[in-house]
Amino acid sequence: MQDGRIAIPSMGPGGLDGERSGHFGHCDVFTFVDVEDGEIKQVTTIPNQSHVQGGCMVPVNLLASHNVKALIVGGIGMRPLMGFKQVGVDVYHDETRPQIRPVVEDLIEGKLPMISDDQVCGGGGGAVN
Repeated sequence: MQDGRIAIPSMGPGGLDGERSGHFGHCDVFTFVDVEDGEIKQVTTIPNQSHVQGGCMVPVNLLASHNVKALIVGGIGMRPLMGFKQVGVDVYHDETRPQIRPVVEDLIEGKLPMISDDQVCGGGGGAVN
C-alpha cells in the first residue's frame, strides 16, 4: 500500500480500535486512516450517508470526495465495486477479522488481496440471479 487514505466501513463510533461492519453500504461510519511512509499518521471518522433504492453510488461518491485511495471490505456488491474502480479507489478484501487495526496494518504491509469480481455480494435490495 502506498501512501494515502484508507477507508474502513465501521460499526458504532469507528476508529482504529473499533470493529468493521460486515457490509460497507450498511455501516454506521467510515473510519479514515491516513498513511505516510508506511506509518499511520491520522485517524478520522465520518458518518455514512443513507442511500435510497438504487443509490449504491452514494457511498462511492462520498469516499471519492474525501480522497480515499483504498477501501477494506468484508463484503460489497458489484455495482459499488465497479463504481470504486471508476473513481480510482482500490478495494481490498478481508472477511476473517472484525477489528480495524490489524487489517489496516496488513494492508500497509501488502498482505491483503484486492477483491475479485467473484467475491462480490448480491446486495441488499431485490432478487439476485
